[in-house]
Amino acid sequence: MSTHLSWKAKEATVGELAERAGVATSALRFYEREGLIHSRRTSGNQRRYSRDTLRRVAFIRASQRLGMPLAAIREVLGLLPDNRTPTREDWARVSACWRADLDERIRLMQQLRDNLTDCIGCGCLSIDVCALANPYDRLGDEGPGARRLAQPRPCPGGED
Repeated sequence: MSTHLSWKAKEATVGELAERAGVATSALRFYEREGLIHSRRTSGNQRRYSRDTLRRVAFIRASQRLGMPLAAIREVLGLLPDNRTPTREDWARVSACWRADLDERIRLMQQLRDNLTDCIGCGCLSIDVCALANPYDRLGDEGPGARRLAQPRPCPGGED
């Protein structure tokens, strides 16, 4: 059975919101339990979500795809008003919170992409190049894990 959220509707049922947002109703209930979205209850104890919840769910899903933890998502959603539809300024404030973190994630992903075929400093010594790039596991003295990916490399010229 297909439900349709009318563009005129001020509120949505859990089924309407789930269908429009492209998520399972269980995901909406989970987000609500986690304090990421809110609903009101009808006299029959059915959930009703304000229309702006659709934007919040889209934000949650996009944030999860970026690998953001639920605690961080909850924190920035806490900056948005509960009793009114968020404005562009509200969303700009939220996006500014993650700009530096996202820039760092992008830098690390580019570093991973560019260095994945080279030694990443894991200390495995299993590839013939490891004996040349990391003889006697020198990088192991710096700590556990993939050392070359864990530490930011200085930019040419010595500046970060």
